[in-house]
Amino acid sequence: MPYEPPTHTVERSLRAKTGAKIVAGVDEVGRGAWAGPVSVCAAITGLRRPPDGLTDSKLLTHKRRTELSAVLADWVTAYALGHSSPEEIDALGMTAALRLAAVRALGALPVRPDAIILDGKHDYLGAPWRVRTVIKGDQSCIAVAAASVIAKVRRDALMAELGLEYADFDFAANAGYPSPTHRIALEEYGPTPHHRVSWSYMDALPRWRHLKKVRITPEAAALEAGGQLGFDF
Repeated sequence: MPYEPPTHTVERSLRAKTGAKIVAGVDEVGRGAWAGPVSVCAAITGLRRPPDGLTDSKLLTHKRRTELSAVLADWVTAYALGHSSPEEIDALGMTAALRLAAVRALGALPVRPDAIILDGKHDYLGAPWRVRTVIKGDQSCIAVAAASVIAKVRRDALMAELGLEYADFDFAANAGYPSPTHRIALEEYGPTPHHRVSWSYMDALPRWRHLKKVRITPEAAALEAGGQLGFDF
């Protein structure tokens, strides 16, 4: 299906309106997976012409993504990845885990960006970062598209490596997302150490429901510590 190639339009606008000299595109992968980390890539591309075929990683075949990722690694000015583990996702919730992964990625760049183009409509980064959110930014913005491809390929490779120890879950094929093979393995063997066990899919696993973790927010913890949750024991 034809698609419009990404451009530097948003980056040029940010530079003109804010005076930013270094702009990073940021995208995540793994938000909806049941296993594995959530991964964020931050990429700085400058205003150069991108490699042919660059677009949102979800629009590319596995083969083309892999090829583009190898090209992008040398083409971008700089890039870095950050991850939040399943344990951090369970403890913090997805929004905070995304922010943690993004901050790790941005902190690993050799230079600090003056502004960030963040894929989606929700700014999970916040202050002190100067953020422009762009819906479908991974299709329309070159830096975000580059981050999208690199993040997807690197996380897929990580999940394939984890899958070597848990062959029945077929992580190499599903990257931790709920495929039929993944669901069957969960019912038979229960969650691995790489699963997000605070998630609602655990409620549908009667044999393993006792392993589900309940995340207690700081507000709830404060109420519990103050004896305000209505328990008398």
